Amino acid sequence: MSDDEQTPDRAGGTTGGAADGKAAGTGGGPRPEEIRFFGTTWVDHTGHYALRRAGLAVGALAAAVAACFVLRFAFQGLRIANTGGLVEGLVIVMFAVCSAIACRKTWEGFQRRPDDPAREDSLRGLKAIGFIGSLLAYGARCLTEAPGEKLHRAEYETALARYEKRRGSRTGNPAARRKPKRGR
Repeated sequence: MSDDEQTPDRAGGTTGGAADGKAAGTGGGPRPEEIRFFGTTWVDHTGHYALRRAGLAVGALAAAVAACFVLRFAFQGLRIANTGGLVEGLVIVMFAVCSAIACRKTWEGFQRRPDDPAREDSLRGLKAIGFIGSLLAYGARCLTEAPGEKLHRAEYETALARYEKRRGSRTGNPAARRKPKRGR
């Protein structure tokens, strides 16, 4: 990780880079974390932010519809193969349950950081099977905000408040202080 990068910490702030007091670029202090497809435009809603949100919402929902058609063709393949009612029922239940869990977990990921990242990694396969649920959650979230914007905004504002508090508590320039004279 370079000095200019930062990563979120458990307390909701950021660590590394400018958040440690190292001024990166022109201004000091923490910098906002980038959100995929939005960069840092979520902070002040510039750079066609609303247009991107609308486009991503439509795109995610269209991808979910297309995925449903693909699954329909796969299901028709099972019918042609004459696998039986039990297998067809299990496939339908599997995709429905996995999609519901993936939708819920994706939605929760926009609201807070996972408590146990290892557990989230273990659910990766389940989310892959229930990808339609993830697409639906992403599309629905894009209708109100950039996915994860509320979480990133809270972390960024916390980091800014800590930075200002830390910066405001300093008195004078420590480099300009005199060294105490030693008495003999």
